[in-house]
Amino acid sequence: MADWLRVAAGDAGRITLTLHIQPGAKKSEVAGLYGDVLKIRLAAPPVDGKANAALIEFVAARLGVAKSAVSLKSGQTSRRKVLEVGAAPADAAQRLLGA
Repeated sequence: MADWLRVAAGDAGRITLTLHIQPGAKKSEVAGLYGDVLKIRLAAPPVDGKANAALIEFVAARLGVAKSAVSLKSGQTSRRKVLEVGAAPADAAQRLLGA
């Protein structure tokens, strides 16, 4: 399994994602690996939590889960963020990396 995607201990349905975020991009997209994390470009600006909200919405849509299943665990004001996803699909890495 990738370093940026970890299965939560004792709960196969929960995963943790470690991400590098680039807000203010032309469009929201997965940019690929950035060292040991996954880089995501977001069209939302880093103002008033808009980028964090857009990130949660983007990840939820890519994984096919409800926005309420995705939570920001750390990095509220940082480019490096850790998300926790409940009820994540088994092919989460493919869904995030795929087109």
